[in-house]
Amino acid sequence: MIDVDELTRTLLPHDAERARLVGRVSVPGLGPSVVLVDGDEVVELTGRGLPTVAALLAQPDPVAACRPGPDATRWSLAEVVAATVAEDRERPRLLAPIDLQVVKACGVTFVESMLERVIEERAAGDPERAAELRERIGTAIGGSLRSIVPGSDQAQEVARMLKAEGMWSQYLEVGIGADPEVFTKAPVLSSVGCGVDIGVRPDSHWNNPEPELVLLVGPDGRIRGATLGNDVNLRDFEGRSALLLGEAKDNNASSALGPFVRLLDQDYGLDDLRSTQIDLRVTGSDGFVLEGSNSLEQISRDLLDLVGHVTAHHQYPDGFALFTGTLFAPIQDRERPGGGFTHHRDDVVRIHNDRLGTLVNRVRSTDEVAPWEFGISALMENLAVRGLLG
Repeated sequence: MIDVDELTRTLLPHDAERARLVGRVSVPGLGPSVVLVDGDEVVELTGRGLPTVAALLAQPDPVAACRPGPDATRWSLAEVVAATVAEDRERPRLLAPIDLQVVKACGVTFVESMLERVIEERAAGDPERAAELRERIGTAIGGSLRSIVPGSDQAQEVARMLKAEGMWSQYLEVGIGADPEVFTKAPVLSSVGCGVDIGVRPDSHWNNPEPELVLLVGPDGRIRGATLGNDVNLRDFEGRSALLLGEAKDNNASSALGPFVRLLDQDYGLDDLRSTQIDLRVTGSDGFVLEGSNSLEQISRDLLDLVGHVTAHHQYPDGFALFTGTLFAPIQDRERPGGGFTHHRDDVVRIHNDRLGTLVNRVRSTDEVAPWEFGISALMENLAVRGLLG
C-alpha cells in the first residue's frame, strides 16, 4: 500500500519554496482545475484565464502568468494527497499535471538501456536466455559505446564492428545512429498522476518501470518545465518484436506523470535538467525491494536535440510532454535465478528527484485500474459549462 504520510512528506522538491510548481486537481462537482503549489496548499489558477496547463505553458512567460487571484480557492495539499490515495471522489484529488499535450517519448537514449534492448530482442521475450546474452554482448563491445556521439564517424565504425560480429540491431541503429527513436506514448488526457494505480497487462510476464525525466514543451518548441514520469513497459512484448511497441507501451494507466510540473525559471534551468538524478525504489508486498537510478548526465543525446527531432517535421499547437528515456534496466532476479525482474500486483513504485519531488504509484492489472473515461470531448464540455472557453 502507498504510505500517505511518507508521500506527503516527500511529495515536493527540497527547494519547493523557490519552485513554481503547477498541476491539476479534480474538484468534485466542478471538474479538473489547474493549480499552483503555495506552501502546504494548492491554489486554483483556472479562473485566471488559464483553463488548462497547455494554455499556461503557451503563455510568453508562464512563471509570470501563474499568479492566483486574491479570492482563489485553496485546498490543503496533505488532504488532497490523502483523498487521492484513498480514491475518495468526494474530495479534491491529484491528477496528472498535464492535459492537452501530446505524450511523446524517446527511447534508447542511454547506452546501458540500449544494450538491454538488444538483449530483449535476441532473447525474444525469454528472461533466462537474456541472462546468457547479457554476458556475451557485454564482453563483445565492452565499454566502448559509453562515449560515442550518435551519428558520428566513431559511431559508424562501432556499427561496422557489431555487424561483423552478427550483433547489429534496430535498437543499436537508433541508439548510435543519426536519428533517435521517437514514438507516441499515450493518448491526450490518458496519463495518470501521483498516488493512484498504474496498469500492467495481465498477459505480460516480463515487465518493468522506467523512471524518466519528462520535458514539458510549449507550442513554440521551447522547454517550459519538467516533471517525473514512469514509462511502464512490457519487456516480453517489445522483446518479441519492435512492431509490438504500441502494445508494450500504450495501455490503460501505463503513463504516469507527476506530482507537479516545475516551470523553468532563474532557479531551475536547462543545465539543471541535464544534471537530473532520478532514484527508483520498488517495494513488493512479498518483501522484495528493487532500487536503481537514472542519471541524465549519461544520456547520449542532448535534451535540446531530442526536442528538435520531435519538432523538426511536426507542429504541436497544444505543446507536448516528452519522456526522455531511461538508463535504468532492472536485471535483479525476483522469482528465480536468471529470471530477471518483473512486477507483481501491489508493487509500490517510488520515483524521486530532489528538484522535482516524488511520483508514487501502485501496480495493478490494466483490467483492474480505473477505466479512462474523461477525454478531450468531456474536457471541452466541462470547460464550456464553466464558462472557461473563449
